[in-house]
Amino acid sequence: MRSSGAVLTAGHARGADFLTLAKPRLNLLVVASTMVGYVMGGGLISDVPLMALTFIGTALVAGGASAFNQVFERVADGQMRRTRLRPMADGRLNPLEGLIFASVTSTAGLALLATGVNVLSACVAAATLITYVAIYTPLKPVTSFSTVIGAIPGALPPVIGWAAVQNALTPGAWILFGIVFLWQLPHFLAIAWMYREDYARAGFPMLPVIEPDGRSTARQSVLYAAALLPMSLMPTLAGLTTSTYFVGALVLTLLFVGLAVRFAMTRSAGDARRLFFGSITYLPLLWILMIAGRV
Repeated sequence: MRSSGAVLTAGHARGADFLTLAKPRLNLLVVASTMVGYVMGGGLISDVPLMALTFIGTALVAGGASAFNQVFERVADGQMRRTRLRPMADGRLNPLEGLIFASVTSTAGLALLATGVNVLSACVAAATLITYVAIYTPLKPVTSFSTVIGAIPGALPPVIGWAAVQNALTPGAWILFGIVFLWQLPHFLAIAWMYREDYARAGFPMLPVIEPDGRSTARQSVLYAAALLPMSLMPTLAGLTTSTYFVGALVLTLLFVGLAVRFAMTRSAGDARRLFFGSITYLPLLWILMIAGRV
């Protein structure tokens, strides 16, 4: 018979595995993006109930989407070095457990948004869930274009935050969507280049896998980063932020474009890594500038 300490340890490990299914580190970025949409949409930090329900509901839906993805990609994840120890890939959780967790979590999040916030925010969250699980995930082993499709649900969290406050999808919501959409593509392409051997092993036809010289990967990284430049300035042009944001966003995005250009010139693992780390630095700094410069 196992000791009570062993049972508690095993229970703790299973709890940690279920938490891992929700990708909590990625969820922090999702919640941060939702917060930006909430604040830029005119939401008050003092309105704690609305803010909390919006963030918790969005986090639950995002966690459920991540869990569904790991259930469906468990075989491919098991073939990749960077994902082989995920709970589903490693067999620590079985598919039924993963599906139940994903279903309960995402349903709870949608219900929380629909009843505690508004139906529109729940509809945007549902669109996020559907495009990620039912469109992006099945397309991932079929076409490299799945990267672009995957950027759609990734760009919807700030729209959820905006809808929670405005109960409408006005132009400001789509400006925030456009910024996150365009930002994601150089970010994802840098990851795909760094882990192209892993993706090839798992059978994912990412752009660096089907065009191993990296020219298309590098070119598209620069094009999307360049397209981000005017989009990042739109909040000021639309009257949402001050000129201080405009200047800061211009400098930040030019630096980001510079990292993409450098990667395009060398196509080295080091410059892909610099582009990746530059991307995860860029977005939080842009959000801080945007909130600080809100009109």
